[in-house]
Amino acid sequence: MKFARRRTPDGPILAVLDETQSLVDLEPGLELPELLGVPGLLGEVADRALARRLTVTDLASAELLAPLRPSTFRDFSTFPAHTEGIVKLFDPAAKIPEEFWEIPTFYFSNPYAVTGPFSDVPIPPGCREFDFELEVGAVIGAAGRDVEVNAASAHIAGYVVINDFSALDIQFHEMRLRLGPAKGKDTATALGQFFVTADELTGRTSGPSFNLGMQVAVNDDIIGTDSLDQMAWSFPALVAYASRGTWVRPGDLIGSGTCRNGCLAELWGRHGRGAFSPLKVGDVVTTTVDVLGGTRNRIIEEAAVRPVRPWRTAGVTAF
Repeated sequence: MKFARRRTPDGPILAVLDETQSLVDLEPGLELPELLGVPGLLGEVADRALARRLTVTDLASAELLAPLRPSTFRDFSTFPAHTEGIVKLFDPAAKIPEEFWEIPTFYFSNPYAVTGPFSDVPIPPGCREFDFELEVGAVIGAAGRDVEVNAASAHIAGYVVINDFSALDIQFHEMRLRLGPAKGKDTATALGQFFVTADELTGRTSGPSFNLGMQVAVNDDIIGTDSLDQMAWSFPALVAYASRGTWVRPGDLIGSGTCRNGCLAELWGRHGRGAFSPLKVGDVVTTTVDVLGGTRNRIIEEAAVRPVRPWRTAGVTAF
């Protein structure tokens, strides 16, 4: 099944996509994390809605929101070709770090930054190198702690497209302090229009991943393509690692990290910074992933920077 979340005068409402590409509303007041938390409940509620068909909306006319508000968002790095390009941005002779093959590293991103598949996205205050990052996210459907890899797929309820917008200059500056990324990833994470249940991908399995084509374009010019099965770390491995010594819970979002050629920073590492321009006001970024859907976001003006300064100073510049 595919689910979307649309805006109504009475607030957001979840809907299931039917065979005619129309959205059939579920009962009001329901959100994906709570439905996923009870085994079988999401399917039961969807079947009941499809049988009753009380409110049906044409998909093209619906004002779509992010299909879920994740309680946490762990964003991993799993595509070796992407990592290879990124390290060359700083050292043309650099290779993939050995640590990439030792642990599926991640950072915590901001769940409050999640935005809709077709929402306008502002440039972060003070950013001059704004970037997109094409990913796929797994949504946790069953809570678990210290989950084993061979049992982890049972904890994944479904998948969404992610465009993790990044303020690269801010990100690289703050990471000189050996922390982060933080503010560099703090403004917008666009989720695709659909939450797609895991069973929808049964016929697309490829090893421990899926044979799903991925594409990102700026102003309808294709910038990069890849396939999801180029991940070096599987989603079950990511869930197992995320749950090590802690909990994952229904509605948590587990990002694949950027695919090959899925962002400007990687392409700059391969071809030089002059090959592609950073995102600017008026640009439209479109992502597409087979079966899962995608995003289309227009870049708008940034807010003004409100300076902050240390109360003790050693001649540093405030940002």
